[in-house]
Amino acid sequence: QVQLVQSGGGLVQAGGSLRLSCAASGRTFSSYAMGWFRQAPGKEREFVAAISWSGGSTYSPRSVKGRVTISRDNAKNTVYLQMNSLKPEDTAVYYCAAERSGTYYPPDNGDDYDYWGQGTQVTVSS
Repeated sequence: QVQLVQSGGGLVQAGGSLRLSCAASGRTFSSYAMGWFRQAPGKEREFVAAISWSGGSTYSPRSVKGRVTISRDNAKNTVYLQMNSLKPEDTAVYYCAAERSGTYYPPDNGDDYDYWGQGTQVTVSS
């Protein structure tokens, strides 16, 4: 069992930056692919970024590519999401997730993830 505890988030003006953190319990964190997703009110969950267990493979969709960076520190059992040039449409609850199969190519489908963080609100004002 893995528990994911998120921190970061909050209110930021458009064009600003935020860094989200997701700390995992357990000794198997380094073998999990990790992902970030978001969900805005009235909208479906959206994939934001993912990273392989080694950090050697990362992926993000076109909607955020160039503005977000996912990274991980396996020594600290933590994955990060750095978000720059934030826009009002980035406003959402952000979730980190862990995928335990150890795939090198991290999935972009939330249904493939096994554990989820508690979510953290990101609000971008115009």
